[in-house]
Amino acid sequence: MPDMPDVHMPEVHMPHVSMPSVTLPSFSKGGEKVARTSEVEVADSAEVADFYSRATEFYQRLEGRRFNSVVAFRDAGLRAYFEDEQAFTDYYADVADDLATAHFERSVPVKATVDEFLVDGPGRARVQVRIVGEDGRPLRFWTASVEREDRWERRSGQWWITPAKP
Repeated sequence: MPDMPDVHMPEVHMPHVSMPSVTLPSFSKGGEKVARTSEVEVADSAEVADFYSRATEFYQRLEGRRFNSVVAFRDAGLRAYFEDEQAFTDYYADVADDLATAHFERSVPVKATVDEFLVDGPGRARVQVRIVGEDGRPLRFWTASVEREDRWERRSGQWWITPAKP
């Protein structure tokens, strides 16, 4: 048989999705004991699909925005992902600080990539995201990055980012 060249598949970056497991007892009739438990993975819930869509849209909106700018701070499109003014202000200040600490050039994220969606339970989830930008320090021609884990909660039929309290 002739030697076959190594075949390399292109690398596709897909976020890891962790779904919760729910243990449900197996109920039997009469005086029999519960015989076993079964684990059910909830996979195609409309609320979870809505969360993935909303979270992905939000992180795409971060790209190309200058976080040390009043224009970005007043952007109604970003504010729409927060339940109230205080939540938005806390989150925005935290991200702006992360970008400044990581020396992002002009505090502008170039790319935001969701690494993992974690559904903690009904109405609670976390997103691990990597934000990448140009390094703003002199003679550094590479990128700077920040890794964050944001909490999301579903209230009143909508998924909202819930900033962590210090």
